[in-house]
Amino acid sequence: MEVPYEFLNAWNAYMLQGTVACIGIGFLILLYHEFRIFIIKDLKEKYDYVNLHEIRYFWYAVIAFIAAGFLFFNTLFTEMIHDKGMTWFYVRLFITVSFAIISYFIFYSVIRIYYPRSVEKRLRKIRNKPRKSPEGNLMRKLSEAEEDAHLEESMIHEEQFHSVDYDVWIDDKTGYKKIEKYMAFQHSEECPECGYFTLKIEREELEKAPTQDETGLFIKHFKCSYCGHREAREQMLAKLSTNA
Repeated sequence: MEVPYEFLNAWNAYMLQGTVACIGIGFLILLYHEFRIFIIKDLKEKYDYVNLHEIRYFWYAVIAFIAAGFLFFNTLFTEMIHDKGMTWFYVRLFITVSFAIISYFIFYSVIRIYYPRSVEKRLRKIRNKPRKSPEGNLMRKLSEAEEDAHLEESMIHEEQFHSVDYDVWIDDKTGYKKIEKYMAFQHSEECPECGYFTLKIEREELEKAPTQDETGLFIKHFKCSYCGHREAREQMLAKLSTNA
């Protein structure tokens, strides 16, 4: 039994409208994300926003594009469906639903495995971009050897015993100082086993506390969320200062 053209034409019209809408939504999500990044002037706030939201918004846009593909492919083979009957209409619907589900999991894996590398590059660029002081002067990022003199004892302790890093920026003209805190737990590294950017700190362990006479030992345990590879990295802790 033939499927009426009136039904198929109306169906195709709705599917095409949905396709355009989903494509538009996908691009709007990306544009919104980039606009939010653009309007954040403080580079540390920009860094935190990208770190928390970049992958999530990109994934939302990909879902919208997958939905657009699903709707568009439900407009194909109209003549064949008209001639061969409603059974083929449901066959097309089943096939497109199947491809949409497969695409969902494929893109989810691709984004989870590959996209963190791009995000980390963007984060490094933001983190190392010269800051400006309230007076408008370019600030200088201190080296590891220089920054300890500007950190409180609790901050130095955090850097030694936790996956925390502090950046110190200083305006040499006015002496204005800005300290920024970064958490290593939030970031991925390249896994030496599978080569993907899916290696993260799972837990930390103080194996041996430092004393005034002996150095200490701190161990960071890493796990790859893709291949399950685990590794431990040792970090020597300096002897405690004898200064009061």
